[in-house]
Amino acid sequence: MQTLSIQIEDDYMQSFLNYVKQNSMYITLTKDTNLEYDPYFYERKRDLEEIIEASENGTMELLSQDQYTQEMESFFMNLRANENL
Repeated sequence: MQTLSIQIEDDYMQSFLNYVKQNSMYITLTKDTNLEYDPYFYERKRDLEEIIEASENGTMELLSQDQYTQEMESFFMNLRANENL
């Protein structure tokens, strides 16, 4: 089976739907392609929107590039120090 994205002129939509109905054994309509590529699309979208909102309203701390670099260097140093335990 193959998936296509199509655009249909408004005044042809009913004719197209009639054609699909007549050939329903060969055609499956899917209204939301986002779910086709990622079944968790809307959950991920909601999570991302919450992260953006939290960063904008200040309830989530954002690090500068320098802070991030320092945190990551510290993390990897601790990781290396603990790998011999």
